[in-house]
Amino acid sequence: MFSGFMLNAWLAGSIVAIVAGVVGFFVVVRGTAFSAHALPLGAFPGAAAARLLGVDEFFGLIAFAGLGVLGIAALGRRNRHDVATALSLVTLLGLGALFLSLTQQYSQEVYALLFGEVLGVSNAELLPVAVLGGMAIVLTLAFFRPLLLSAVSAELAEAEGISAAAMELLFLGILGFATAVTVPVVGALLVFSLMVGPASAARSLTTRPGPAIALSVALALVTAWASIALSYVTDWPVGFFVGALGAAWYALGRIVVRRVGEVRAPVVQ
Repeated sequence: MFSGFMLNAWLAGSIVAIVAGVVGFFVVVRGTAFSAHALPLGAFPGAAAARLLGVDEFFGLIAFAGLGVLGIAALGRRNRHDVATALSLVTLLGLGALFLSLTQQYSQEVYALLFGEVLGVSNAELLPVAVLGGMAIVLTLAFFRPLLLSAVSAELAEAEGISAAAMELLFLGILGFATAVTVPVVGALLVFSLMVGPASAARSLTTRPGPAIALSVALALVTAWASIALSYVTDWPVGFFVGALGAAWYALGRIVVRRVGEVRAPVVQ
């Protein structure tokens, strides 16, 4: 379980879990779960486009994640944010259908784009995953307070000279980096589970941002490690366990909320 190709699976899974835990906290606090679901789905056609052009799929993922970010940000200025996200998503998915038909990919390769292929991560793929993941975490920590303040109170953020629109665009960019990291490993359809499930449970258990992020990362790591181990033992898809455990963490968070009352806003220091 800890030798050969499995070592890459553990390393990639750990990197993705850390990124998802950190970024997922802000996804929950900012109420952008739809964007966290839409951007990975909108980015996966980028991998198909990259294969069509014969280039590394990470370039395609970054490019299409960027298109999704710009589309949501631009359309969101004139429409409701969820409408802008939906319009961007369906446009990118339409392009994805076209690219997949042109590349004539095998069903297994399409399946990997949607549900991930953590057990097939190569040595060459580890470096891009680590670099993009590191960039997402560094940007999140560098703008930690402005991102949190603009999420908790846009009025207070504006009073301190923090542009809510700029923070929204910045966070969407961070989410785009996180998407490029996570899609090749856990797939476009399961990024949502890994980001939202652990983070929502952590958010329900503590109102302090630091401990909440640490707990979110810990739960995401448990999810990734348990999913890999259970997949190895049962020969069931890793994606099944990621989705099931993500749902379990979310359910735990809702149970806690029902018992202790409404979740309070995070403490901004």
